[in-house]
Amino acid sequence: MSSARALRLGPTEWVLLLLLSVVWGGTFFFAEVALRDMRPFTIVAGRVAIAALALNLLILATGRRMPCDLASWRRFLVMGTLNNAIPFSLIFWGQTQITAGLASILNAMTPVFTVLLAHWLTKDERLSAGRVMGVVLGIAGAAVMIGIDALGGLGLHAAAEVSVLLAALVYGLAGIYGRRFRGETPLVTATGQLSASTLLMVPVAILVDRPWTVGLPGIESLAALVGLALLGTALAYVIFFRVLAAAGATNLLLVTFMIPASAILMGYVLLGERLAWNSFLGLGLILAGLLAVSGWLPVPWRR
Repeated sequence: MSSARALRLGPTEWVLLLLLSVVWGGTFFFAEVALRDMRPFTIVAGRVAIAALALNLLILATGRRMPCDLASWRRFLVMGTLNNAIPFSLIFWGQTQITAGLASILNAMTPVFTVLLAHWLTKDERLSAGRVMGVVLGIAGAAVMIGIDALGGLGLHAAAEVSVLLAALVYGLAGIYGRRFRGETPLVTATGQLSASTLLMVPVAILVDRPWTVGLPGIESLAALVGLALLGTALAYVIFFRVLAAAGATNLLLVTFMIPASAILMGYVLLGERLAWNSFLGLGLILAGLLAVSGWLPVPWRR
């Protein structure tokens, strides 16, 4: 099987991407609720610690074993730093000053950085006209779906906005580094990554946030943290490594375009919310972008 064929999205990967967009779609909301009572590093530490505990228990329940060699845990530590510790901290700190909607639009820059980094750092995910057009359409669709109002505060909190953009850049690096885990069990890889992230973030939260000084969080904030950990982290990263192994970093991180679409469609189906014109236009742009990156939509120019 050729590399290009191996990195195409099949029906299974499309379903998993949709599921991943749903579980990740709630993370910005969960974070906004949790930030009412907890500080950013505390939320990051709690998120990865609860997720790591859940996945380690699942490893034991299924009879699997985690690797014990130093080389494997060195890779887990690098992946946990790039995929959890740094971007989670940057995004949660950014959300103390900007809205969840604006943060999700800025986070949609992840595929831009991934496409560019993959072109220079990999041999089988080269830059092409389809990928460029797909990324542009996806960002436009995400912005249109969320609405122009979400961009109203753009530029007012430059440090927070740059923080979220830096998180998107680090996510791109994580997607490429994660290719090293191809052929390994997604559950084991996700568990190792989150366990390593926990070892990193718990001391940081204790030293920087001193969580005992802010009082006990409310029930809503604790529930948001648990949802963030179990759905947006534990489940999400098992899916993440499964899709990464089959479809590559560029295709995987297209999920950031699908997150606002999933959130708006869930509101329509579950809450009876009305779909405005921008919802349909944004959804169409995102769909066109996904097809372009996947090679299913012809482009009017070549690389």
